[in-house]
Amino acid sequence: MAEGPPRGRTPSPGPGGAPGPPSPRAAGAAAGSAGPMSPPAAASKWVRLNVGGTYFVSTRQTLCREPKSFLCRLCCQDGPELGSDKDETGAYLIDRDPTYFGPILNYLRHGKLIINKELAEEGVLEEAEFYNIASLVRLVKERIRDNENRTSQGPVKHVYRVLQCQEEELTQMVSTMSDGWKFEQLISIGSSYNYGNEDQAEFLCVVSRELNNSTNGIVKEPSEKAKILQERGSRM
Repeated sequence: MAEGPPRGRTPSPGPGGAPGPPSPRAAGAAAGSAGPMSPPAAASKWVRLNVGGTYFVSTRQTLCREPKSFLCRLCCQDGPELGSDKDETGAYLIDRDPTYFGPILNYLRHGKLIINKELAEEGVLEEAEFYNIASLVRLVKERIRDNENRTSQGPVKHVYRVLQCQEEELTQMVSTMSDGWKFEQLISIGSSYNYGNEDQAEFLCVVSRELNNSTNGIVKEPSEKAKILQERGSRM
């Protein structure tokens, strides 16, 4: 009785001298030797940028927050339309000032404009226009315009009035003040004798208001209540 081939020995070649197909166990062992592979999608979520020699890392979702922006065309529509060189680390090369790129990137992250005190708003505006972020351009222009309006108005000035009144007039005068007049100080100056009546205590009442009588070159006339206060103050 003939014996079969010894266990563990390579099977005999097939027709024409070619080796036979490997066993399922051997094929499984060969496939497992390569180890698990990470999915390529996870690596493409993050984008590395080299802006003027400074590295920034962000997600494609953040950089594509503005669909028509330079960053969206660069990182999310990578193709022949907008080609860009990469450095040895694979980061996109952008020849711009990295100092002003921080506010640009943070705006895309959370939608708020945050500028450090040492940064000029005009510099952020220049970068926002370069990266074609329209909503940020409008926001920076509004902030610059508001700052210019506050500067043109100059420091706030106040005008003061000193009013003399008796004790019985004090409550009514203070309660009826308006038109921007504010109570500042009350000074007692003793009392005056009135025939037939008891002594009446008298006070000096100091009031103030912001001096802003002109708007766009038009002078505003004081109201009736303001005129009354001025007339009382002129008695001093």
